[in-house]
Amino acid sequence: METALRKTRLWDLPIRLVHWSFVALLPLMWWTGEEHDVDLHKTLGYVFLALVLFRILWGFVGSSNARFSQFVKGPGAVASYLRKSFGGGEVEPHAGHNPAGGWSVVLLLLLLAAQVGIGLFAQDTDGIESGPLAYLVSYETADAMRERHELVFNLIVAFVVIHVAAVLWYGLVKKDRLVPPMITGSRDLPESVDAPVLAPLWKALIVLAIAAAFSWWISKGAPTSWEALTAPPPADMSEYM
Repeated sequence: METALRKTRLWDLPIRLVHWSFVALLPLMWWTGEEHDVDLHKTLGYVFLALVLFRILWGFVGSSNARFSQFVKGPGAVASYLRKSFGGGEVEPHAGHNPAGGWSVVLLLLLLAAQVGIGLFAQDTDGIESGPLAYLVSYETADAMRERHELVFNLIVAFVVIHVAAVLWYGLVKKDRLVPPMITGSRDLPESVDAPVLAPLWKALIVLAIAAAFSWWISKGAPTSWEALTAPPPADMSEYM
């Protein structure tokens, strides 16, 4: 018996914009780091910080299938899903992340948050350029942060390679194209699957404003008074060179 399908609004606009922003920003972050374009690298880093924070907050107040409580499943559910996927069993369709994909979202957000967070405390090899919070740690710690910044980036690259391989596997083997829904927001799902409840756009704008404000505050060195927040930026070490 053929399963009746219906077009379902699967991914909301904020989720798609954040997803493709990550795709665009990661190579740009790498390129600006390689070219030692520190100013642009830091600016993109603040954008990245706001996006990561937005996605984390959206995981609590966003659309139903964007929430961690909806897609983060226990090890039994993950094992069952993987066993059916690779064993040729029938996999239950999901209006969102499947049990394995949900944990990949969590892992990616942890890696990105670690990468951005470490970068805030790191300095370059000469100690001339540094993240806005490097003044809170010692010279040696800021140096170590730079090395960890590179290490975590390599882990992110490895994650991306695995992610792309998984997307190709779904498309070529399972005949399940994951990319188009992440572009259009819609896909055909069985009528028996409940459609996600999409959050209104105004809520996303509020969350984005909070995330952007936090990133801006961090870019100022996380000052604790209004005077410090509105004071002219201190002279950069590079200006003395």
